Amino acid sequence: MAARQIRRDRPSCRLGTPHTPQDSPPTQTSSLDRPRGNSHADQAMLDKTVLFDSLTRQLPEAIDLLRQMVEINSWTENRAGVNRLGDLTADVFAQLGFKPEKVPSENPEWGDHLVLTRHGSSNANVAMVSHLDTVFPPEEEELNNFRWQIEGDRIYGPGTHDIKGGTVMMWLVLRTIRELMPAVFDRLGWRLFFNSSEETTSHDFGRVCRDRFDKDTIAALVFESEGRRGQTRRLVVARKGRATWRVTVTGRGAHAGGRHPQGANAIVELGRVVQRISSFTDYSCDLTFNVGLIRGGGGLNRVPHFAVAEGELRAFRTDVFEEAKSALLGLRGPGEVRSPADGFPCNINVEFLSETAPWPRNPATDSLLEVWQRAATELGFEVEGEERGGLSDGNLLWRAVPTIDGLGPHGENDHCSERSPDGSKVPEYVEISSFVPKAALNVLAIGLDLNRPTASIFQPA
Repeated sequence: MAARQIRRDRPSCRLGTPHTPQDSPPTQTSSLDRPRGNSHADQAMLDKTVLFDSLTRQLPEAIDLLRQMVEINSWTENRAGVNRLGDLTADVFAQLGFKPEKVPSENPEWGDHLVLTRHGSSNANVAMVSHLDTVFPPEEEELNNFRWQIEGDRIYGPGTHDIKGGTVMMWLVLRTIRELMPAVFDRLGWRLFFNSSEETTSHDFGRVCRDRFDKDTIAALVFESEGRRGQTRRLVVARKGRATWRVTVTGRGAHAGGRHPQGANAIVELGRVVQRISSFTDYSCDLTFNVGLIRGGGGLNRVPHFAVAEGELRAFRTDVFEEAKSALLGLRGPGEVRSPADGFPCNINVEFLSETAPWPRNPATDSLLEVWQRAATELGFEVEGEERGGLSDGNLLWRAVPTIDGLGPHGENDHCSERSPDGSKVPEYVEISSFVPKAALNVLAIGLDLNRPTASIFQPA
């Protein structure tokens, strides 16, 4: 029998295909479409000078809170540290009237998820989302002297940018709404969700949130860091989905000297397969495949009988994501490499290890973006939407309620702890100057969402 060729078709991105119905939340389109009532709280007015003065006055306290959080190592696998940060977070928000609920993670080696709730006088409620964990083990922090350090406008340290700065932003925004818009603060319910293990993409946290949403949940506001394009602030309106996979090739072992023709080399077969997988990447539709790990064989004097590759695929659109998975599964079966002695074939197996579905561009998120853009116009800012390749908890929530992300401060180099003398390596940092303007934007956007969409909430000059 002739050797079977690996000639699987690459995913067809079908760029002209409209988004499928599952790409939009099934029941909600926008919080703007729902009535807010006629209370005077819904007509809250703000003065820009008063708003910025309030935020500037509170900034030193916010930065000190960030310092306390950054000085707690909350690596995902440091359960005690994650829970210690959760306790600090609960104590800080208790001063604003929030009651804590700890929810054990599905993985007992990880810390507890934290839910903070403050009920309002109406049923309407807003969800805010952050996470407690970082990617930095304590040994890495010590090795690289990666710690709280202020240099000019930058604060370096683990979690400053991802995402402890976002948690501080939540606190600053809520505190300011309570001070300057007390009727709004008291009328709305607030539900704050903190993932203990976001850096591992813990799907149980999505269930924790969705189980506590209801028909009156206006939106889920995710406080990952903002993006920038020049002076334009970028909020996240879509995120790629991610599937991790493993390809296992089994061949037939043989003595590399005396019985070489009897062998079917699994490593050679896997080399062909991973080249095919890599060719599935198609930047024209934002589809990427990454081969991240390869291992195989059992010694230099053996024709290897097994080889394994692991990697991931990512895409924004649900149809592209599903086609990519199908293309990968299409590689299963007999491969090209066979024993020269009797034609024994290598065999290819494909399995998926984990999956987080895409958060595609959708009308509900775009409606929230318009709210923030109107607030930005009031402030003289420019805001645009950004489709971001990394995952966040927004991937788990957008189908349940309208969701927007990127509401945290600005920084760079998340997940990096290294610093080089020549400055070519710089660790994670957050910009101090980004807190006040972004907090003002968030305060106004929430105010706009509670009022008539076209009305200014600023007092006339």
